[in-house]
Amino acid sequence: MKGLVKLTVLIALFILCIQTVSAISVSSLTVDPSGSLTPGIPVTVSLKIENSGVFPSEGEIQFFTDLDKPTWTYTIIVNGIENLRPVMGGRTLSISGFELAYKTSDDVSVRLTLEGIAPTVNQSTNETMVRVTEFDANGKAVDSTQVEKTALVINTGEVTSTIASHDADLQVFRTHIDEKAALGIDTSAGEAKYTEAQQHIDSARSRPSTDYAAALSDLAAATASIADGETALDKAWAENEVATAQVPISNVDAIIAWFKGNASTANDNQLPTIITMREVAVSYLSTANDDIANGDYAQARQKAQDAFSKGNESYNEALSRQTQLSSGFSLPIPKIGGNIFIVVGIVVVILVIVGVIYYRKRSQWDELG
Repeated sequence: MKGLVKLTVLIALFILCIQTVSAISVSSLTVDPSGSLTPGIPVTVSLKIENSGVFPSEGEIQFFTDLDKPTWTYTIIVNGIENLRPVMGGRTLSISGFELAYKTSDDVSVRLTLEGIAPTVNQSTNETMVRVTEFDANGKAVDSTQVEKTALVINTGEVTSTIASHDADLQVFRTHIDEKAALGIDTSAGEAKYTEAQQHIDSARSRPSTDYAAALSDLAAATASIADGETALDKAWAENEVATAQVPISNVDAIIAWFKGNASTANDNQLPTIITMREVAVSYLSTANDDIANGDYAQARQKAQDAFSKGNESYNEALSRQTQLSSGFSLPIPKIGGNIFIVVGIVVVILVIVGVIYYRKRSQWDELG
């Protein structure tokens, strides 16, 4: 008998526990107007709460908003019968579990409307339109049931300043394009990105303030276009430096071909030095091309400049030797310091001796009549 009583008590407690279990769900949550908001405009939030099971009478549902001048209107609907509650003010509204505690067989829901004003903000930020939280009998939030709806509230002055900042960035980019064009660099890719960025900024400027999120997206796209354009200019600059460095290398290649194409110059003792300098220049140029492929355009320009310097040195040496050999007279330079004045002195002495000999012979011819 005692065992039966205990079993009955346990069953009763179990049923009681089941009856106090709550499972709310928030549906039909809307914010009007949708999208980003500007301070001072009226905002209306609507939602519906469905409850399956018996809501614990000791618990509550709490609502919170960041809207200014909020007013709350809610209706508790039981089995299709609506029970309108008085309009409430304040940023927080609480509905006690006592108002929601009905039998398991009852269909209980809450329809709520919140009206308020979008708040003033120092900078564009997401503000809470409504947050719904269920609390248990101990005042602890039931996190699994919390629902929050936010909207971006914008600082209209920030919109103007942000667009102006992007206009300034675009103008700097324009200056960079013009500078590169003046140097003979291909700026077509940069020009295309400039036009693209300009279109994005104009799109942001034309949008209404309520479409701030889309304006921010436009400006982000403009920033990306400018960055891509700067990269394109940097690459074109590096490619231009490589093309410039190729000129003296191609010139010295032509002279080297001349040396090797003539039997009398194919084995000239200065040719190996010229070829070595040329190979160093080609090595620099190859590294520059690799740097371009890897996106290291500053390093590519430096290597291209090194290639130009070494290639030009090789070309000047080759041209000087070619001119010397093409004159048909190649006087070896003495080993004594290689001083050209010594060579000139020797030539002068030889000419004087030849002149004296010629003068004496001429004198003898005159005496002989």
